[in-house]
Order: sequence, then structure tokens, then C-alpha cells
Amino acid sequence: MSHTDPHLIAEAVRTACLHAAREAHEQASISGLCGEGAWEAALGAIQTLDLDALLSDLTASSPPPR
Repeated sequence: MSHTDPHLIAEAVRTACLHAAREAHEQASISGLCGEGAWEAALGAIQTLDLDALLSDLTASSPPPR
């Protein structure tokens, strides 16, 4: 399966979103934000993901075509 496969790209984006949300929620909770504030921080982290960088990393690690 190529790194430009749509399913692989979608899975990479999902993984990045989940990671960003978990990290932001945890940090917001540690900082004392309420549940709603931590949730807003998690959503903000997803909204600010650098998708261009994610796609660049994904395509840079793809093997050369044969």
C-alpha cells in the first residue's frame, strides 16, 4: 500500500487528531481548566493541526515508485 493511499492518509489524520486532542485535554486539565475548557482546548488543538506537515511527512516516507 502506497503512502499516498487515501485510507492511509485518512488513518494518519485520525491518529494525529486523536493525539492532539488527548494531549491538549490533558494539559488543559493539569492547568486547572474545567471539563468544558479542557474540551475546548482539545478541539482547538485539532483545528490547528498542521495538515501540510503531516502530509509532507507521510509522502516523504513513501518508498520510491518502481
